[in-house]
Amino acid sequence: MNSIILSLTNMLRLRGGPQSLPNSLPFLVFLVVAFLLQNLFTGQQLDDDNAAAKALLAIGLQITVLSGLLYWRRRPERFVQTLSALVAVGIVFNGITWVLLLQSNPDSNQPLLAMVWFSVFIWSLFVDANIYRHTLSVNLSIGMLITVLTLAISFVAIEFLFLPEIST
Repeated sequence: MNSIILSLTNMLRLRGGPQSLPNSLPFLVFLVVAFLLQNLFTGQQLDDDNAAAKALLAIGLQITVLSGLLYWRRRPERFVQTLSALVAVGIVFNGITWVLLLQSNPDSNQPLLAMVWFSVFIWSLFVDANIYRHTLSVNLSIGMLITVLTLAISFVAIEFLFLPEIST
């Protein structure tokens, strides 16, 4: 367990990649269930009735993109460790973001909180890009491109599918 925490800490510090995590399907399933439960809990706290569906869509998109990229690069054996890494860091960043959202007050201007949230967002982009860099054996800029495109596709899909209907 300590080696998993150390590996995760190194990934968060951009000092390691998913290859240091166990190549274990039960571990991956545990992480995915934890991710989904975390999103369900957070969604309930924030009155988002679609939180579970959004989390399923996001993880499904991540699986699709990762599978396609690994197939294209002829490295399918890296799937379990890479998805484990992406989900594990996702759990960490979702936790940090949730704590920040609990501190927010829509009725007041909170520039420091906004800067902290933005910094965490940028940090998460770099961590995901670093994971892709290690997995696909590409440079960090290609990893960042993959990260940003995946995020954009996820955002558009979630907004399109869960956009409130506008009555005419």
